[in-house]
Amino acid sequence: MSTQEEIRYSSLRERTAELAVLREQVVRGPSEQATEAQHAKGKLTARERLELLFDEGTFTEIEGLRRHRATGFGLEYRKPHTDGVITGWGLVHGRTAFAYAHDFRIFGGALGEAHAQKIHKLMDLAETTGAPLVGLCDGAGARIQEGVTALAGYGGIFTRNVRSSGVIPQISVVMGPCAGGAAYSPALTDFVFMVRGTSQMFITGPDVVQAVTGEAVTSETLGGADSHAGTSGVAHFAYDDEESALEDVRYLLSLLPANNRELPPAGDTDDPPGRRCERLADLVPSRPHQSYDIREVIEEVVDHGEHFEVHAGWARNVVCTLARLGGQTVGIVANQPSAMAGVLDIQASEKAARFVQFCDAFSIPLVTLVDVPGFLPGVGQEHGGVIRHGAKLLYAYCNATVPRISLILRKAYGGAYIVMDSRSIGADIALAWPSNEIAVMGAEGAANVIFRREIAASDDPDAVRQMRIKEYQAELMHPYYAAERGLVDDVIDPAETRSRLIDALEMLRGKHAPRPSRKHGNLPL
Repeated sequence: MSTQEEIRYSSLRERTAELAVLREQVVRGPSEQATEAQHAKGKLTARERLELLFDEGTFTEIEGLRRHRATGFGLEYRKPHTDGVITGWGLVHGRTAFAYAHDFRIFGGALGEAHAQKIHKLMDLAETTGAPLVGLCDGAGARIQEGVTALAGYGGIFTRNVRSSGVIPQISVVMGPCAGGAAYSPALTDFVFMVRGTSQMFITGPDVVQAVTGEAVTSETLGGADSHAGTSGVAHFAYDDEESALEDVRYLLSLLPANNRELPPAGDTDDPPGRRCERLADLVPSRPHQSYDIREVIEEVVDHGEHFEVHAGWARNVVCTLARLGGQTVGIVANQPSAMAGVLDIQASEKAARFVQFCDAFSIPLVTLVDVPGFLPGVGQEHGGVIRHGAKLLYAYCNATVPRISLILRKAYGGAYIVMDSRSIGADIALAWPSNEIAVMGAEGAANVIFRREIAASDDPDAVRQMRIKEYQAELMHPYYAAERGLVDDVIDPAETRSRLIDALEMLRGKHAPRPSRKHGNLPL
């Protein structure tokens, strides 16, 4: 037998040994120098990130031996395995999830045809099996050497992002550059995590911005974690390190269902459902204009005081957070009196609308805590389209079919009262504390409008104004006015808030609210 035949017909054990060596090379990556360079930037490698994301020893890689087939510009001489992206699935708290991770050590994580096809396959698997998808983004955009085929690869990703929207949870974790067209995939997903100092996301970089507009700006200021988490609202979460970000991705997944056909995971809790919340009476001041932090109210009510706030740094005048009540995942939307007095404005309306829409898509019940003086007045708000943006929140609530409970803590004035999931737009259960004030507007403003002429003609305008304010409060703003007219189901002791919410959620667990047949509504975008 010739030497060639001996090589060709080597034993299966020998070939298996060769495979083991090859796999070890693939896992090790391109070189130690590339790994050291990644660590020098304060970043983990793609595989180190996946190890943190998944339960230990559960990650299964697919297409790890994939190589590109492009030629030209020297690509034919550089064909590393994985083609710069690691794809596969594993367990997160014992539940299946899919993930892809750009490997910046290979082509700077840039996307080419083979790279894109690997992601397409993974996204299709996640959708068809009904499991969450996590993208760990650390790439230099489209692979320029591959031209339009790279751009077409992004198109396939975007199409799948949209197709899976509302079907499976999609999470993007930006851990490096994410520029140009690549930024649109995170924008299409449900949640975006970023890391301070190492992740940037923008359509055009600082050099282009300066060349076109003359503005000098750094990458961090233009598209860093704090810029997107606090100014643009593109990022939902910002962290100081990758480990913390990935830990919270795991926690978020533990709160969410695997897909839109399942209910969120529920379990027993050792926090008693009937626990009284005596501290609430001291947390919330009786004076309607006095500030407090609504997050303290939330922490007093939910299981073990734990909640996971979304968009904490953006549109702070409304709080959107995920928590558990009686072991059941809920989405809480609450006005925040400590920021802009809790008014609704353009950004707060968009933030809350997006959150309500997400919760409805994945069967997460909604609890709305209301303490709102109205919509923010001003030329900037009106010209910026506060009507249209406020309508987004109104549309989201009216369109939601999940269990919906609203609780009015103090004031609820004007159109903002209606928009914050009032009984009139479909809240299943509407509760209120004895401190509630539901009215078209505050007593001072109402008296000034209704009794304007009388006050102006009086010898003592201030005395008449105060008299009419008290009269308006007594007639139309006493705590039982709405309950007497069936707009509030009950006025409750604040200490009973937790137990009443849990009881209502249990009653609504089997809610089914069919909608008219239609392709889709026309959201006021």
